[in-house]
Amino acid sequence: MKRVDDFRLKFGQKELVPIIIGGMGVDISTAELALEAARLGGIGHISDALVHDVSDRRFDTEFVKGKTKFYKSNISNSDKSSVQFDLGELAEATRLHVGKTMEAKRGDGMVFVNVMEKLTMNSPRDTLQVRLNSALDAGIDGITLSAGLHLGSFGLMAEHPRFRDAKMGIIVSSVRALQLFLRKTARLGRLPDYVIVEGPLAGGHLGFGMDWEKYDLATIVAEIAAFLKTEQLDIPLIAAGGIFTGSDAVGFLENGAAAVQVATRFTVSNECGLPAKDKQEYFRASEADITVNTISPTGYPMRMLKNSPAIGSGIRPNCESYGYLLDGNGNCAYITAYNEQIALHPDGKNISVMDKTCLCTHMRNYNVWTCGSSTYRLKDTSRLQPDGTYLALSAEHIFRDYQFSVDHQVMLPA
Repeated sequence: MKRVDDFRLKFGQKELVPIIIGGMGVDISTAELALEAARLGGIGHISDALVHDVSDRRFDTEFVKGKTKFYKSNISNSDKSSVQFDLGELAEATRLHVGKTMEAKRGDGMVFVNVMEKLTMNSPRDTLQVRLNSALDAGIDGITLSAGLHLGSFGLMAEHPRFRDAKMGIIVSSVRALQLFLRKTARLGRLPDYVIVEGPLAGGHLGFGMDWEKYDLATIVAEIAAFLKTEQLDIPLIAAGGIFTGSDAVGFLENGAAAVQVATRFTVSNECGLPAKDKQEYFRASEADITVNTISPTGYPMRMLKNSPAIGSGIRPNCESYGYLLDGNGNCAYITAYNEQIALHPDGKNISVMDKTCLCTHMRNYNVWTCGSSTYRLKDTSRLQPDGTYLALSAEHIFRDYQFSVDHQVMLPA
């Protein structure tokens, strides 16, 4: 009976344990979590979501405070088109976050950064270019392009000296998305080093509509594998979404996947950035407590716990401090939804916005409890303690369980 450890992810001459921890933002996939994956011979992700705030918390910078002060006079204005990010500060924050992580790396594994295209930041092209190139400047091992088609992202890095050196991959949920990406980047003569195929059971933003239940990860992986074979393209495929045990992972590895990407089980690890009280919400969740809704201003459906504090919250848009989801014209779907409620309740008191949420502020405050479809099974991976809480696990414990377990068994902590 095979285990995950019987397989290896190969990048040229480099061989890795075929376990990748996904890049959960905001700083849920912390540097500490990514570094553990790398130390154990796999791949860990950090996320560059709200990187200014991450830098402020970790390195005592004051990027958010400075931006808030600079745009203070605009706070009561519903027009956010003037609220821009300083590209120099964006570069500095990214280099700090990535650079400090890479300085601490040990072991034979790798650390990648997850870069969401949907973080449009009121200047989509310029800010994305800075984020990508600054990560390369700081020595990141690889970049995973997520939350968008990224049709121009390779082009934004093409002049960087590490463009053909660092590993580059993209998350897709269909053959069509991969075809579009490959067609648009063909002129650069540079294929992705890996493709993460994310199915409908993943946590957070989904690459599907609200008909996500019609789709199946194994089928999508097979379709993309067949396409790559037809095109004679040798690109490693990484299966992601709903892979809860080592045996689940082996099922994909035996059928041609080069690795698996996992995240849900690591949300309750000691190294994860979620506050301890929120981890207990994940442990206690039942299957009925998990929902897929459309409150994200990005337009993508999101899977989260139903009792996420962000749902229905009517806080004032906080774009002067954050504003990561402002489009190129300074618009955000939450601002529109909020203004509609203000029109109905001019006093601004007791406002509830159900259609959308202020994702930047609530993600920053860990009030959006995004989760995978198997979150309700987390309680079965831990032990209930006398005080009624579940024991948080080490990332190494979870990683090793994926690596060595058989028969869909889960190793409980001692």
